[in-house]
Amino acid sequence: MPDKNLYYIAIVAPEPILSEVKALKHEMREHFNAKHALKSPAHITLQMPFKLTKNQEHELKAALEYFAKDQKCFEVKLLGFDCFAPRVVFVKVAEHEKFLRLHAAFKQFIKNKDLIPTENISQDMHPHMTIATRDLKKDVFPQAWDYFKDKPYEASFLADRISLLKHNGKFWEVHKEFDFILD
Repeated sequence: MPDKNLYYIAIVAPEPILSEVKALKHEMREHFNAKHALKSPAHITLQMPFKLTKNQEHELKAALEYFAKDQKCFEVKLLGFDCFAPRVVFVKVAEHEKFLRLHAAFKQFIKNKDLIPTENISQDMHPHMTIATRDLKKDVFPQAWDYFKDKPYEASFLADRISLLKHNGKFWEVHKEFDFILD
């Protein structure tokens, strides 16, 4: 069986939000010993992790290039924090509608291309930027949530591309970006 690499597809935040969210992840690590979220840049997931061979990667890149050219840029507003108890704390995306439309279009497009196994295609989407995930201990979660729930955070950026991220064996890196063409 050919070697497969691990990928996911997301909208990655630009600077300075990238650094601001990384600082929040560092706070989570320092105060609550949750560091797993530091393995990814600040992002909003469009497609959960999946595996592909090198040949499949080339096909996916071509498909993503084509898909992105047909997408419209949109503003992303981040406002405060929310959680998926008992392990996940995240920066809240204020408006979901444009993400849900993008995800629906992506899901249909990727199914038609038959590049990602159907069972791996993300069916639902709740746009957010994770700052703590599976290594946040359940018994520590209440303190972490109490620390972040009323903490002020507000930012916005233009979603103008999707990114293909690839796992390098230790953490996730942006492998290739695909710019939206339509404004």
